[in-house]
Amino acid sequence: MRYFGGIEGGATHSHLVICDESGESVGTTSGLGTNHWGIGIPECARRIADMVERCKEEAKIPMDTPLASLGLSLSGCEQEATNRELEQELQNTFPNLSDSYAVSSDTMGSMFTASSIGGIVLISGTGSNCLLRNPDGSTANCGGWGNFLGDEGSAWFISHRSVKVVFDDMDNFKKSPYPIEKTWALIKEHFSIETRYDMLTHCYARFDKPFFANMCKKLASSAESGDKLALSLFQEAGEHLARMIKSLLPKVSKELVKSGELGVVCVGSVWSSWNLLQEAFTNELTKMPIPYNLNLVRITKSSAYGACYLGADNAQFDLPRNYADNITVLHTFPASSNPLKNGMTNKTCDY
Repeated sequence: MRYFGGIEGGATHSHLVICDESGESVGTTSGLGTNHWGIGIPECARRIADMVERCKEEAKIPMDTPLASLGLSLSGCEQEATNRELEQELQNTFPNLSDSYAVSSDTMGSMFTASSIGGIVLISGTGSNCLLRNPDGSTANCGGWGNFLGDEGSAWFISHRSVKVVFDDMDNFKKSPYPIEKTWALIKEHFSIETRYDMLTHCYARFDKPFFANMCKKLASSAESGDKLALSLFQEAGEHLARMIKSLLPKVSKELVKSGELGVVCVGSVWSSWNLLQEAFTNELTKMPIPYNLNLVRITKSSAYGACYLGADNAQFDLPRNYADNITVLHTFPASSNPLKNGMTNKTCDY
């Protein structure tokens, strides 16, 4: 019996699954963060090995039996050179861990949990990112630049915009189109402040992006309760997320959409507020003719499964998988009824 592993790795925590030849999970475990930019490649490799060894013990797999493959979909693994460094570190330091490796970014794990051929992954969590992968392996991205240069449509973006709108209104610099009182009260509660000057500590000396972004949950509740300013912030985010998809559509290959639809895997906590995003999101998409359906889905399993599939494919083993069990449909945006009438031509777009 051969075994195939996959790791979904983030900056703060990671998750491992090991499957047998039938594609069934025989063991899972969690571990510390595995972003090598924060902890270094040697420590990243050590944490990976620790998870594999603990999971093998749980699954009663002999310690001296290497995995047939180990897929690693890790935060921070966007560059081929450092991915090869990590693979080399694992091979040299832990020679019996796995016979082969497939190292990729965390977005790839999410994508391949939902599809075998690729598609788009649109992340809207603390930050945001949008990645396209075609069946031939070519990729393109929009966003993923962090809060200084991007993160539009994310929890950070929504939270930061709420503060900015309130401050601009109170400065009489740019008046808010909606009352600010409820949002200002929410900001004061979240950050435990009394005045706007107290906010400076959280923006500079003690800036904590995840904590800042976590205010988005409270803004969502406020929007659900009818606060128009909070709702407008989610509508703005929905528009930005749709624009990220639109930016990548000219690079979608014909092979990817020959079925008549394009899968978009929606990852991150902000998608839990789809009802607040939906109207602005779909309105923005209608501004561009799209000759196939956009099928927005959310994955229902850890993207460690996608990493496992990538590892098995790299080892040239056809690991059984049932994608229908891994996803749930969030929304289907129908194809434009008459793309050519709306101005789409082969000259401008290569679909």
